[in-house]
Amino acid sequence: MSSSYFERKVEPIEVREKSISELLEEMSRTAYQGRKLGEAVEVWEAMLKEKDLTIIMGLAGSMSTAGQWKIVNWLIEKRFIDVLVSTGANVSEDIVDAMGLGYWQGTPYVNDAALVKADINRYYDVYGKESDYRQMEELMTEFMLTLKTDFAYSSMELLYLFGKWLSEKGIRSIAAVAAENNVPIFCPAISDSSYGEAFLMVKNRGHTIMLDQVKEFDQFVGIGEKTKDIGVIYIGGGVPKDFTQLIAISVSTKTMDRGVPGREGFMRKSVKEYYYPHKYAIQITTDSPQWGGLSGCTLEEAISWGKIHSQGKRVTVYCDATIALPLITHALNERVKIKRKAPDLTWLFKNIS
Repeated sequence: MSSSYFERKVEPIEVREKSISELLEEMSRTAYQGRKLGEAVEVWEAMLKEKDLTIIMGLAGSMSTAGQWKIVNWLIEKRFIDVLVSTGANVSEDIVDAMGLGYWQGTPYVNDAALVKADINRYYDVYGKESDYRQMEELMTEFMLTLKTDFAYSSMELLYLFGKWLSEKGIRSIAAVAAENNVPIFCPAISDSSYGEAFLMVKNRGHTIMLDQVKEFDQFVGIGEKTKDIGVIYIGGGVPKDFTQLIAISVSTKTMDRGVPGREGFMRKSVKEYYYPHKYAIQITTDSPQWGGLSGCTLEEAISWGKIHSQGKRVTVYCDATIALPLITHALNERVKIKRKAPDLTWLFKNIS
């Protein structure tokens, strides 16, 4: 029998006083999703020690209403992520909390017809006031009235300006902290959120905001021309994951199939097209691959597209992100003491006004 099957022994966990970092390290020597949770810390730590690596986080769903948005702020401030690709929900619903309003623990076993009559919105087991949501939209509207109507913004540009505006008001939402730290936020489906309603609210006042998604994708893919390697962290799937995956294969389209100097690229023989697979990848998801959707697509399947490096470090954790993300980030806080030299992405913010 080959000895290669017996290289690492499962090590039972002893119950004693220990840090979160120690616990996850021990879990990495066990099995199932506990092991994957521990491995995710190891892969993220390896990213942080890598030179000339841009770390992109895809943030899906409605994590801000679940009390996770300050974790994202911490990751930005520490530069444990360099770029955020988010749903509109995550970079709008956090503002309600940052304004001092907030959300309440509830239950999914409730009369929803009674909730709608009381102007209460339910996010599974969290309640939010419709009046608070409207205050957030009115704040957005106030900001958008300061924007130009003869300029086509990408979502990154709009969120950068919004973040600066919120920061000046002391509302330290994700967008505000990102702007303070020169971390770009891309929101490719931004209208699929309260931003969409705010766009209509300012339009009704004769102030139409223009968005340019082609410009946005060009800016995002441009990051792939200015870095040696990319590492990705996917919290859920959806548009943020797919948008981020595309940077691995769309750089070739942007450069008209010319290679990027300084990057290790590969070429598809049939079409003479370069691709630059992500060197590191962490995926935290509750979706399954057998339905064929992108949210459940495995990182291994992505190798066939040239989006994930076959020889890179990768791990998928099948776990609720409200469990995995707090544990992983607290372990990183305990374990990583180096001052990371993050890539300079300020070139993206030039000529924004």
